[in-house]
Amino acid sequence: MVTREGLGEALRTTFTNRAVRVLATSLVVAAIAFGNAAFQMGNITGAGLGLEALTGVSHRTWAVAVGVSAAAVLASGVYRVIERVLIAMVVLMSVVFVLTAIIVRPDVGGIVSGMFVPTLPAGALVTVIALIGTTVVPYNLFLHASAVREKWPASVPLRDALGEARLDTGMSVAFGGLVTLAILVTAASCYSLGTNLESAAAMATQLEPLLGKTAKSFFATGFLAAGLTSAITAPLAAAYATAGALGWGSGLRSWKFRATWALIVVVGTALALAGYRPLHAIVFAQAANGLLLPVVAVFLLIVVNRRDLLGDHTNGLVANILGAVVVVTAAGLGFYMFVTAFIGE
Repeated sequence: MVTREGLGEALRTTFTNRAVRVLATSLVVAAIAFGNAAFQMGNITGAGLGLEALTGVSHRTWAVAVGVSAAAVLASGVYRVIERVLIAMVVLMSVVFVLTAIIVRPDVGGIVSGMFVPTLPAGALVTVIALIGTTVVPYNLFLHASAVREKWPASVPLRDALGEARLDTGMSVAFGGLVTLAILVTAASCYSLGTNLESAAAMATQLEPLLGKTAKSFFATGFLAAGLTSAITAPLAAAYATAGALGWGSGLRSWKFRATWALIVVVGTALALAGYRPLHAIVFAQAANGLLLPVVAVFLLIVVNRRDLLGDHTNGLVANILGAVVVVTAAGLGFYMFVTAFIGE
């Protein structure tokens, strides 16, 4: 909002050396394209699983319908429409998970202990990286930096816009973290009782304390909503990132912008049709984004410390330290995963 630029656009002016600029731009475009294509596969597969649980028809059969639905929302070219569709689809599912997490009466002491003294169970490394990849999604760094321009136009005074945006971001992150915690708590409660969580129908048992026999239908609807939500945001973010990095301009109605998100939708749909094991495909997609996170986060930290670009709005010491912790943690886990893959634990 300070510069009226997205992250991709800001990167183009950060590196003065042409070779470095081309390398950085190529890395960003390649990372976002790969990460979002994988992510889109997981999104469409997830939405398809929800429809499969509702109808009994294979999730692969539903993949095209989900892809077309995501494309239809994006084709509207109106940010407010897209935003309202996203909000409507996630709120209900989120509330139910939080209520369920309360009803199952988890071990609060264990949760608090795990939050401050985390452990890494054997064989859980990919899952941990996937959790990071789905919580701090690399493409969201581009999406958010560009979407704020749509939500708060230049006519809104900067001080007011920044205040509203910080409140909006704080509430979104806090609510998202609460929902993630609720999902982990309810899943752990099912797992501790011996429930096998290898399918969407089995996952629905998480909601039985609250919804009883209707849990399967409700969970399937929520799974569909969650998958379709991400199936809309991933291509949108890829378009923002690519258009900004390549200097195309990022209007929602630009044909290059539309071509970029359309390509991600098509590739993701094709991968979802390929027949990979659904949950493995979703975990792989999230883990891929977890591995890409430190690359994108480093670029973000470079840009937000440019005083010539942001003036008095550059990062402070605390924000830089926290950003560095994210980079080091994600990079360290990724490096450890590659080491264990080649030489064993």
